[in-house]
Amino acid sequence: MISDVKGFLLDMDGVLYHGDRPLPQAADFMAAIAGRPYCFITNNPVLPPEKVVAKLARLGIVETTTERIVTAAEATADWLAARTPGFRYFAVGGEGLHRALAGRGHEDPGHADYVVVGEGALDFDAIVTGIDLILHHGAKLIGTNPDASVDGSRGGRALVLPGGGALIAPFAVATGARPVFIGKPEPVLYRAALQRIGLMPADCLMIGDRPDTDILGAQRLGMKTALVRTGRFGPGEALPPGVAAPDIDVGGLADLIAALRL
Repeated sequence: MISDVKGFLLDMDGVLYHGDRPLPQAADFMAAIAGRPYCFITNNPVLPPEKVVAKLARLGIVETTTERIVTAAEATADWLAARTPGFRYFAVGGEGLHRALAGRGHEDPGHADYVVVGEGALDFDAIVTGIDLILHHGAKLIGTNPDASVDGSRGGRALVLPGGGALIAPFAVATGARPVFIGKPEPVLYRAALQRIGLMPADCLMIGDRPDTDILGAQRLGMKTALVRTGRFGPGEALPPGVAAPDIDVGGLADLIAALRL
């Protein structure tokens, strides 16, 4: 029952904002749950947690702390460190990924244990280096997130950008390696966030805009789910195959506030 919800996990882009534009009632929703445990989880590995915190404040959504932010980059670095303490890596991606990995492992493009692919910078030389490490040095291929595409903007214009699942494809196709993905719908991100807020899956509501990642992964762990149709899936759009109906399915945050009786 939704009345049993004790805390919240929240996706951000498509739920609280689009790019640099806050969505209606985002600040109201965060104010309404301020007294309960919550954590933000995002497949976006580009920004480090402190820059996510700054963005949420700049957009007027909420004043929060880095402890409430779990990014795919942070979760990937933690996952690798737990399996291979002092791991060596070669990384392809943005600032958030490089900073997260540097805090837990050692960059070594000559003898890396892992080739880690996120979102952001990708060029031919990086592809060549990664392929060589996988084929000739036994490096494992790791993806921060499996999204084929993500929403973005340039010059104020909305664009669809390649996601981690698309950017890892050259490495996987050229080597035949099967990548291990860390982000949603895989369980690592959710479990890290649940640990931070001290709740079991059954006590928590996952709020997201993507049924194939946000909702599906939470359902697999036994979490309650709320689909907010302000992102990729608009009102009335059919759910992807294999995704069960969420516990709450609403057009926006105002409807979610009402459904939860906040």
